[in-house]
Amino acid sequence: MGVSNKTAIITGAGSGIGAGIAAKLAQNGANIVVCDLNGDNAESVAAQINTAGGRAIAARADVTNWLEVSAMAEEAAHVFGSVDILVNNAGALKDNSILKMPVEDWELVINTCLKGSWLCCKAVLGHMRAQGFGRVVNITSRAWLGNPGQSNYSAAKAGVVGLTRALALEFANFGVTINIVAPGFIEAPMARRLPPETQEKVINAQPIKRPGRIDDVANVVLFFCDEETSYITGQILYVDGGRHVV
Repeated sequence: MGVSNKTAIITGAGSGIGAGIAAKLAQNGANIVVCDLNGDNAESVAAQINTAGGRAIAARADVTNWLEVSAMAEEAAHVFGSVDILVNNAGALKDNSILKMPVEDWELVINTCLKGSWLCCKAVLGHMRAQGFGRVVNITSRAWLGNPGQSNYSAAKAGVVGLTRALALEFANFGVTINIVAPGFIEAPMARRLPPETQEKVINAQPIKRPGRIDDVANVVLFFCDEETSYITGQILYVDGGRHVV
């Protein structure tokens, strides 16, 4: 049970939360495909997993490119024999007010977060339906509820919520569950780029007065990926220190 001997593709896994999710699933016996736009980072994370006794391969892929995404999925199936788990973690941030936001920044964030998730789902769900088992976990953000200066990011992450709900309905009868993890402020490279005063303001606004840890997110992803978690689909689980209820 659990995720032992399952094959998991994690996008954006070359650093931060994605790397933490990859390590967590590997520690629990999954075969890992470390997908990242930065091939060197993907290779580094895969090497760390293999050195620790796990099984991982690196896959340099742009999640907005269908040919690269479909090739990655086929490689995973060829190397490990199946594709059982997909974690759509790849994302991008380009914050600005709408009046100052370049159209290119809107397109980059929408394409990476939403189109990328859709393409990766399209690439693996046929495998999962055919074998009668699959787990998809989409990483959104508490920001899908709306944040000033994040019209692109909030819209993209809200789109992922709608995508998840639609696909959960499409694949519920094929042994495939599709759920969402919505992190808040997590100690990871993306969050650490925020000014210190902004970080302090965010932490003070949430009931649990500390930043989240990468492991806090990875543990919830592991829960959704477990073979035993077969009666939960289309759900959002917030990992945000209670911020979404304030």
